[in-house]
Amino acid sequence: MTLSMNVAVKQMESGNDFTMEVCLDAPNKRLRVDDYRGNTRSIMKRIEELARRYSFTKVFVKSRQEDWQSFLAGGYILEGVFKGYFNGSDAYSMALYFDHERRTSDYWLEEDAILKEVQALPLKPDIPELPKGYHKRPGTIDDAGQLASLYGKVFQTYPTPMNREEYVKKVMEEGTLFYVIEQEGQIVSAASAEVNTVYHHAEMTDCATLPEHRKHGFMKILIHALEAELIQRKIFCAYSLARSLSFGMNAVFHQLGYEYAGRLIKNCNIYDKFEDMSLWVKKLA
Repeated sequence: MTLSMNVAVKQMESGNDFTMEVCLDAPNKRLRVDDYRGNTRSIMKRIEELARRYSFTKVFVKSRQEDWQSFLAGGYILEGVFKGYFNGSDAYSMALYFDHERRTSDYWLEEDAILKEVQALPLKPDIPELPKGYHKRPGTIDDAGQLASLYGKVFQTYPTPMNREEYVKKVMEEGTLFYVIEQEGQIVSAASAEVNTVYHHAEMTDCATLPEHRKHGFMKILIHALEAELIQRKIFCAYSLARSLSFGMNAVFHQLGYEYAGRLIKNCNIYDKFEDMSLWVKKLA
């Protein structure tokens, strides 16, 4: 199969003693394993075959608690823990690299300093009030064009093609929830929750605010609204991956009560390069 460099492809892989759900993520030059069952040695063998076939430089496996040491013995490293990911049980973020440059963080010490500053901040669970002239509401399929425009303006590059209207419509139809803030009918800030109804967790993602509308605490407002919607849907595990170099986004999650749970090295292509991503987790119940 030939992969497009613009889209990620999800597919099932299986053998005599295993099955797994993989994402062939060409834009981010990585193979992501979201779910699996069976013999971990056979799984690791198939993972390496796929990674080498498509010239991926990183493998990212969400391992069950009973298997993470098997992946460790296979040369993987532990980068973080998705607490409560599998219906309350933890998932261990195991990574394997095929390229020295991809394996090496360029800003680790700077990110350490940012993390320490963030964790020194007081928690602020209270939600800011919207300034006059702004309105918060759930996003709808009719917003796809404006949302694509927003993401295109905010991000030079992004791990998924959120700057394409059809792609935004697709993720909405698949169950991703959006909340937006608008001014005079224009969406100026947005965030989403990508919901997994099998394992009952959600990823807080697609956080973006136009530069001229920042400093109002919009992300706290939007994430709080998404959390309330998730609780209504009996989704109690939330997590997010924030750029480790972003003081602002990491501060948002810390102050809303998310717990830092690891750092994924050069995990995705965002802004203008592969960046380390900080993992934040929260039990909503």
